[in-house]
Amino acid sequence: MATTARAKSRNSSPSSSLKNRNLSTLKGGVIRPNQPALVLAPMDGVTDAPMRAYQGASGAFSFAVSEFLRVSIEVLPTKVFRRDVPELLTGGLTPTGMPVQVQILGGDPDRMARSAVIAVKAGAQSIDINFGCPAPTVNRHDGGASILRCPPRIREIVSAVRQAVPKPIPVSAKVRLGWDNIESIFETARMAEEGSAEWLTIHARTRVQGYQPPVYWPKVGEVRRQLSIPVVANGDIWTIDDFRRCQDETGCIHFMIGRGALANPLLPLQAARELGLTSKSVPDRIDWLTSLRGFVRQCDFYADCPPHVTVMRLKQWVKIAKLYGDFPYFDAVKQTQSLDEFFDALDRAMLSPSAP
Repeated sequence: MATTARAKSRNSSPSSSLKNRNLSTLKGGVIRPNQPALVLAPMDGVTDAPMRAYQGASGAFSFAVSEFLRVSIEVLPTKVFRRDVPELLTGGLTPTGMPVQVQILGGDPDRMARSAVIAVKAGAQSIDINFGCPAPTVNRHDGGASILRCPPRIREIVSAVRQAVPKPIPVSAKVRLGWDNIESIFETARMAEEGSAEWLTIHARTRVQGYQPPVYWPKVGEVRRQLSIPVVANGDIWTIDDFRRCQDETGCIHFMIGRGALANPLLPLQAARELGLTSKSVPDRIDWLTSLRGFVRQCDFYADCPPHVTVMRLKQWVKIAKLYGDFPYFDAVKQTQSLDEFFDALDRAMLSPSAP
């Protein structure tokens, strides 16, 4: 979902010039080999600017990756980057201070490289390349996980982007284990490394699996041990116990979570404590009312989030929390049409004698 900042931010300019950027001052998201990190995953139509702002408020995440911007038959213009990633107008940071990395998707090395250059001129301080999206529409049009079927293309695309953007701007890649074979990841990872990716995020499934179990965390660990660049582990981290198992099976210190952060809003803080990224205490239980109202406040900042859109986003979130977490009130709010109606229904459900 494209999101536009209000006029007070729309006229802002990026906070740093290209010539002054370096890895110690970049705000757009950087993975360093020996420094743990927790990254908010890109989820198309879900982790847009308001959700990134909300998720950044706790301080648990090191940075977020934007929803992918698709590079198809034309190079993307500045206005598209700033429309879809409005954080580019505020130094690469959400209103709550979390850095955001820009992700692009496509199969043509030249157009990807030229689009990355425009993204940097628009304010991007870090670029990620999506080779993992399993969506059939994307894959039919030479993007996302479809590139996994020809690993040398990953090297070609990563190399083109890396050579095109200024050296201080990190370039990373996100992949799956393979199209239909988990053993493909070894060649895929080597191609990303040879293309000079600064780090590699691995979703521990194949494209054919989609989001079906199982995840193959040990395979991520095998790849990590063979590469000279950091590996970010991703996939099916729903609970803090899952997180610990992922740590044990991958040996990683860098992690990415997406749906788990929506299903359980306490999970990012729990994981950040495990990594030593924060000393904040974790509440005993989820305060859904406070969480959902906090998200509404972030939606209010953006011009294309009028109340009826915000209600749809709230229902989208709590449906994920019902399916993958233990949110017990979805049936009570799923038919609501306004913010007042949504929160009135939620209040009644929470006060019901049968409420958990």
